[in-house]
Amino acid sequence: MENKAAGTNGSLILLKQGAEARVFESTFSGRRSIVKERFSKKYRHPSLDSKLTLKRLNAEARCMTKARRLGVYTPVLYSLDPLLHTLTFEYVEGSSVKDIFLEFGLHGVSEERLEDIAMQIGDAIGKLHDGGLIHGDLTTSNMLIRGGTNQLVLIDFGLSFTSTLPEDKAVDLYVLERALLSMHSSCGNVMDRILAAYRKSSKQWSSTFNKLAQVRQRGRKRTMVG
Repeated sequence: MENKAAGTNGSLILLKQGAEARVFESTFSGRRSIVKERFSKKYRHPSLDSKLTLKRLNAEARCMTKARRLGVYTPVLYSLDPLLHTLTFEYVEGSSVKDIFLEFGLHGVSEERLEDIAMQIGDAIGKLHDGGLIHGDLTTSNMLIRGGTNQLVLIDFGLSFTSTLPEDKAVDLYVLERALLSMHSSCGNVMDRILAAYRKSSKQWSSTFNKLAQVRQRGRKRTMVG
């Protein structure tokens, strides 16, 4: 991608590169912004690659927009460029939940703050799932706390999809649980707190929790075999 993306009026500063996309900081109409570029895969036919990339880009934009309609805070989407395969959206000032939880493990933060964040996470996921939306990558890196407001903001809907299946919802929760166990074991029973908030938020929690128990059991079996 060129040093400037269409629709932006600032240079692009690379923040992160993953397997599917690059993330830049820029400005959009005078506002600090994030530009996410889905890059082409050289092993695919160019025409097919362009169609698949655009399909994924549109899906991510739709899922972000749907999440906001469901009452979940996400960055405001500013623009979608189908030619450059980019999304431009609001830059959220604040810390990641990952950094906050790691800080808790090192130096401790107030129990009240930990409880508040856990409740916001459970409430947000419950709203997504009852609305038929699966995030697909629920990790503490993809959760921000907006500075000055303590408001949870979910980001990176690149793997999101629509589904009403309890199995898909359970897997979404299981991904988060594994991330918490591997990265934030010092935060104690934070997943229990998240699930308690999820139960209050979701009208369909029972079927999801039943499936979550099965998903956990399969996970334990795979661990034993491995």
